[in-house]
Amino acid sequence: MVTAEEVKARLAQVAAPDGRPVTETGALSEVVVSNGKVYLSLTVDAAQAKAWEPVRAAVERAVRATPGVSSALVALTAERRAGSAPAGASAEPVRVSGQGGSHPGHSHAEHSHAGHSHAAPADPQKESPGLPGVGAIIAVASGKGGVGKSTLAANLALGLSALGLKVGLLDADIYGPSVPRLMGLKGRPEVQGRIMQPLASWGLKVMSIGFLVEEETPMIWRGPMVMSAISQMLKEVNWAPLDILVVDMPPGTGDAQLTMAQQVPLAGAVIVSTPQDLALIDARRGIAMFEKVNVPVLGVVENMSYFLCPHCGERSDVFGHGGARHEAKRLGVPFLGEVPLHMTIRESSDAGRPVVAASPESREAEIYRTIAASVRDRLAGKHASARQAPRIVMEG
Repeated sequence: MVTAEEVKARLAQVAAPDGRPVTETGALSEVVVSNGKVYLSLTVDAAQAKAWEPVRAAVERAVRATPGVSSALVALTAERRAGSAPAGASAEPVRVSGQGGSHPGHSHAEHSHAGHSHAAPADPQKESPGLPGVGAIIAVASGKGGVGKSTLAANLALGLSALGLKVGLLDADIYGPSVPRLMGLKGRPEVQGRIMQPLASWGLKVMSIGFLVEEETPMIWRGPMVMSAISQMLKEVNWAPLDILVVDMPPGTGDAQLTMAQQVPLAGAVIVSTPQDLALIDARRGIAMFEKVNVPVLGVVENMSYFLCPHCGERSDVFGHGGARHEAKRLGVPFLGEVPLHMTIRESSDAGRPVVAASPESREAEIYRTIAASVRDRLAGKHASARQAPRIVMEG
């Protein structure tokens, strides 16, 4: 099995624009190797981006030529260093290249309904300017981890699909990808040229970094690699045709959120919080962040809102109750609904059988579908006034 040291030895033979080995320039990130797949990035000043693009290509060739390497993701991230460009200048876009063999993805046959398609969207006037063939892109986000954001994202996507929409689900939680487990998916995406084919489950097109690395492999990546991976999963995946792409964001307000806002014009964001004050503090930060990058907040969901005892039916407000509703009202954003802390949701999620698809007649599934209907209604009419993606300058 190829090692990071073997890859670096190959890269020492690649010259940077100034003639030094690329491994001695400080531009090279950590080299991550997983099952023959290699991930790395080159971070340079924006003024040097054009000179470094041939180097990026040479690095990619060297990595792919290393014995034992099956595929490579090589990113060139150009950032404006302090004082190197006029104020207000934008950073160069991230450049990503991925090359891989054909690894067909596998989903459970009993609930795989969506095939791969290269067809154009039914109404090209309503597609996102950022992703051809995709009508709207929405982010499901939270200010902190552990609030059930991924479970909400998966069931929201299924709820939108139940309304008759063509829906995709992108797991952008690079450090903690849980969508493969939630959707009951295993396998590798099939690669055609530079375009990956999403896997299919429960009628959704699904993509996750979890399909590309082993489940127990730690993602020890710096910001540029996170940004590059998200960019590739957005723009080098055969998503079309879709009405809505639901993106499960990592918690917090960092690189991933900024990348999404920069790479594509998001139609809106759904904020997930539990009722207690500590979670609400972080939810406020999430709402403020999306507002600052000009992304509409479609609404707030209070997850784990209350607990109903399965034996006696008594209700307990484990984390308090109504905090997210009150906060949404205070901040002037819509409140989308309350999702209970329920054993059925937990068990079905762990089993890869989301409750909206596996138990469509349940009360819990109805709650998610009601939230999905509200999101759909709030998206109506937003395509015509879609905002251009803001340019975000990365200060060195």
